[in-house]
Amino acid sequence: MQFSGQILKMTTYDDQPIQYYLNLSGDLIHMNELFGKEITIKHTGFQCVNCGLDKTIYRMGFCKSCFFESPYASDTIIRPELSTAHLGIGERDLDVERQIQLQPHTVYLAYTGDVKVGVTRNTQIPTRWIDQGATFALPIARTENRYEAGMIEVALKDHLPDKTNWRKMLQDDYEDDIDLADFQRKIREYFPEDFQKFYSEGEDMWKFDYPFSKPEKITSFTLDKKPEFTAKLNGIKGQYLSFEGGNFINVRGHEGFVIELTVKN
Repeated sequence: MQFSGQILKMTTYDDQPIQYYLNLSGDLIHMNELFGKEITIKHTGFQCVNCGLDKTIYRMGFCKSCFFESPYASDTIIRPELSTAHLGIGERDLDVERQIQLQPHTVYLAYTGDVKVGVTRNTQIPTRWIDQGATFALPIARTENRYEAGMIEVALKDHLPDKTNWRKMLQDDYEDDIDLADFQRKIREYFPEDFQKFYSEGEDMWKFDYPFSKPEKITSFTLDKKPEFTAKLNGIKGQYLSFEGGNFINVRGHEGFVIELTVKN
């Protein structure tokens, strides 16, 4: 079997275990069915997720010019506390920024090898947590817009990390329940006074089952350094494909890359 197209982040379905679909130019390939099979990935070009041109990907699937111009790559995507759409102030395109920022958001705790704090749009639950490789996740605040969630995150990340350590995430095999509610109670005092009304207690904790086993070693590779790679697919966690020999590739980190994918029968 052979497929080709532009890489977009994998689509997921929360099941036991999580079901993964590689998105190549809109064609969805069910990756769980390919476990144990030899796969060849060959990098053949680029296609910016914004302008669609064959230009070197700079970051987040965007070519360099689009990364610095598109509202979908603005600073508020990474730093929600910088959001200004609620004030009627636009950064790059106010109409687009209103669509992104002026909708309900959730501040959460997640376990990805460490307990971290994060922000997501409600429409991205539980996708956001699966993409991060979280084993457990717990909503701790529900806000009306992105700015409010960002300000809470800023206050809490002085006491908890807000980034996922991908190596720890892939090496973690903790199976017992993590008491995220206990972490929530301990950091309650750090909620900004003006945002206490968004605090949410007693939410259900999410738990995720990945089609993945902890590897003995971890070696990551990128297609710009290794444009062709062949190995047996062992599993998936987060947005990482796990191959025999402890080799990993971050699919989301390759958005905008154009590839040929060959599956040996």
